[in-house]
Amino acid sequence: MNSTQPNNARADRTGRTDRIRGLVRLTLANRVSAVYLTVVGGAMAVAAAQPLFATGPDASLVWVWPALFTFPAFGFVAWLGEAGWGGDAPTWFFVGGIVLSALVQSLALGTVWRVLRGRRDNRRHLTTAH
Repeated sequence: MNSTQPNNARADRTGRTDRIRGLVRLTLANRVSAVYLTVVGGAMAVAAAQPLFATGPDASLVWVWPALFTFPAFGFVAWLGEAGWGGDAPTWFFVGGIVLSALVQSLALGTVWRVLRGRRDNRRHLTTAH
């Protein structure tokens, strides 16, 4: 057993932990992602509470809004539901798909936000030529 192995293993775990923390920060801990997830979560809360207040035939159409807010990624989930269950996919599949789609898109928004903020911060360091 090499004497440096425990230190390398510890460094590898620390690097992996830092990558996971970075992904969580990009997904959850920035303004753009937080606003997006709040909108999607609010739409899901309204859709889940709708059967308590409305009993009409159009009450289930309220689930269109969370799906639309997560659409580019949710399109793949809808395609999987159609391919796997032939249009009769269970509710848990679509709700889980909305949540997963929102998290994927939140990660993408956080990444774009970080790139744009990085470019803006780099502009501050530019100086004029004399």
